[in-house]
Amino acid sequence: MTKPVALITGITGQDGSYLAELLLEKGYDVVGMLRRSSTLNFERIAHIQDLITLEPGDLLDEASMMSILRSYRPREVYNLAAQSFVQTSFGQPVLTGETTALGVTRLLDAIRMVDPQIRFYQASTSEMFGKVVEVPQREQTPFYPRSPYGVAKVYGHWITVNYRESYGMHASSGILFNHESPRRGLEFVTRKVTSTVAKIKFGLASELALGNLDAKRDWGYAGDYVEAMWLMLQQDLPGDYVIATGTTHSVRELCELAFAAADLEWERYVRIDERFIRPAEVDLLVGDPGKAEKQLGWVPEVGFAALIEMMVAADIELISKSAR
Repeated sequence: MTKPVALITGITGQDGSYLAELLLEKGYDVVGMLRRSSTLNFERIAHIQDLITLEPGDLLDEASMMSILRSYRPREVYNLAAQSFVQTSFGQPVLTGETTALGVTRLLDAIRMVDPQIRFYQASTSEMFGKVVEVPQREQTPFYPRSPYGVAKVYGHWITVNYRESYGMHASSGILFNHESPRRGLEFVTRKVTSTVAKIKFGLASELALGNLDAKRDWGYAGDYVEAMWLMLQQDLPGDYVIATGTTHSVRELCELAFAAADLEWERYVRIDERFIRPAEVDLLVGDPGKAEKQLGWVPEVGFAALIEMMVAADIELISKSAR
């Protein structure tokens, strides 16, 4: 029996690496699309690199994507690639739009022309809600993005809906809230905290500088969230789903848990740095995952405390390895 083929854009990122692992476990042949770059980082997929196929392609180049689709004939395409940093989007708004917005259109159009039966997943984001108009946020909550990144993601979300309705394509969007893991980039607050805790534990740092400790987020585990992506493409009908835990935790709670995991007292090391306090804090982002629970049977398995303990343990192991 022929194995199903799945194409993942953004395979070297946090979500791409976890999704590739999941699909391999489920018996897929996994193809990852890579942008030609001098700064490619294979660290997150090094352990499975021999089990997957990597192909050059770019969301800015529709022909390259059509070539990959024709060569591998995937049954499913997961679009996880984007210019995904909110702060960068203010400095590079046009590039963000070209990649994160129009890139989705190019990929959908390539699928429409090569094989419209391919099932498509679009990585949408809670940043689309931005200045929220209701709490918690559901699939019907109006969008009010507050960054070029959020605006571009709204375009990517609606063009996915448009291709679904215009061409009858099985195209779904996952509106994912914050999801973390030991593979999270160091520029994100969760990983900044757990990494610094590990450094303090080994005497490599003496303090942790943060902004607003009362800022709250809906944080889940990336390994759980990629399961929801796969489940969406197994449904008879496509749709849009909020993927979240439905609970929020403050940066203060994050610090308490992370330092406790390393047997340290957080108050001794954390200091407030005005440079990290935003002029306007993002409003309360907390998702209602009711639809995903009911229709997909999806429930997150890793709780917030277990997630932070996992990340601290991984960062301590990372420093311990480098010391050895």
